[in-house]
Amino acid sequence: MYLHLGQSVVIPDRDILGIFDLDNASWAFKTREFLERAETEGRAVWLTEDLPRSFILADSRWGESIVYLSPLSSATLSAHAERGGLE
Repeated sequence: MYLHLGQSVVIPDRDILGIFDLDNASWAFKTREFLERAETEGRAVWLTEDLPRSFILADSRWGESIVYLSPLSSATLSAHAERGGLE
């Protein structure tokens, strides 16, 4: 199964490590530090030009995690993942 993250990005659901709400998660210093480090290391993929509503931590085939910043809410993404995403 695959999950649509926003724009034209679709990833295998088996690669998803977590789906996080940015409004709640970004309050924590460690989360902000993690997101900033992913950005500086080139592991952050922005899927919106506006403020993102969620971020998805995904495993890559190259051993590094990738952070997708999505315009879709974490509730929407989680609901799609529970229903099986795209086949």
